[in-house]
Amino acid sequence: MTQIAFIGLGNMGGPMATNLLKAGHALRVFDLVPDAVATAVSHGAVAATSARDTLAGAEIVISMLPASRHVEGLYLGTEGILPLIPDGALVIDCSTIAPAVAKKVSEAAAGRALAMLDAPVSGGTAGAAAGTLTFIVGGTNEALERARPVLNAMGKNIFHVGDSGAGQVAKLCNNMALGVIMAVTGEALALGAAHGLDPAVLSQMMAVSTGRSWATEVCNPWPGVLENAPASRGYTGGFGTDLMLKDLGLAAEAAMGVGAAIPLGELARNLYALNSKAGRGGLDFSSIVKLAAPDA
Repeated sequence: MTQIAFIGLGNMGGPMATNLLKAGHALRVFDLVPDAVATAVSHGAVAATSARDTLAGAEIVISMLPASRHVEGLYLGTEGILPLIPDGALVIDCSTIAPAVAKKVSEAAAGRALAMLDAPVSGGTAGAAAGTLTFIVGGTNEALERARPVLNAMGKNIFHVGDSGAGQVAKLCNNMALGVIMAVTGEALALGAAHGLDPAVLSQMMAVSTGRSWATEVCNPWPGVLENAPASRGYTGGFGTDLMLKDLGLAAEAAMGVGAAIPLGELARNLYALNSKAGRGGLDFSSIVKLAAPDA
């Protein structure tokens, strides 16, 4: 049993915490949403009164937060937890944030002789619930080996892609591709439907043909095609449009930093911005299909 401080129990963090509890670890948890804390407590976690309160006896600190400013504030803000983390604890941030912020926090942790990994995830809410996430890790080999038993309780794939910040770069590359693929998959299904094709049959064909992707097989954007996909429950409970928009913005910033050209990534960012402006910022990013088929 490892004593873990877990901060951030949203659509991804909540199921991740549950899988750690199922694996026999002891968790003190905190989230700004009381219902999220209550759910974790119902699975065996201990509720903390604040992020700082999660740190009592912590051997590992895990954070899963929405954006760079939240991570930087959590660790380095005026009420930041970094000075209070127990000596020798391992810090793992699973948020998707700017690589520069990941490096900044990691360097601050190193100043306290604390090992830290940036370990953003891929696999969506379904992967979080099933414990099949992919962890994309930046940091030292030594820190990763310490983290591996805990990461294995939440996922099935671990990729060590480089030093601090590298996990974030790799995650942004993945999410940029995902955003583009989801948008064009939605357009393809809308085109077929406009010609009278059944989107379910079209999706089944694409799923075993050269157009296959996670968007056709796991998170299909057309309602009713996949029973467990967010599209079939009003686009709720998935990876929000605004979160995808945030990640595509981070990818654009990363591209500008090295002079890389990402024309499709930039186009996708604009499309998700339009989807957000249409009032779907809080809905799953697969709702991008509504731009091409408002009545889908």
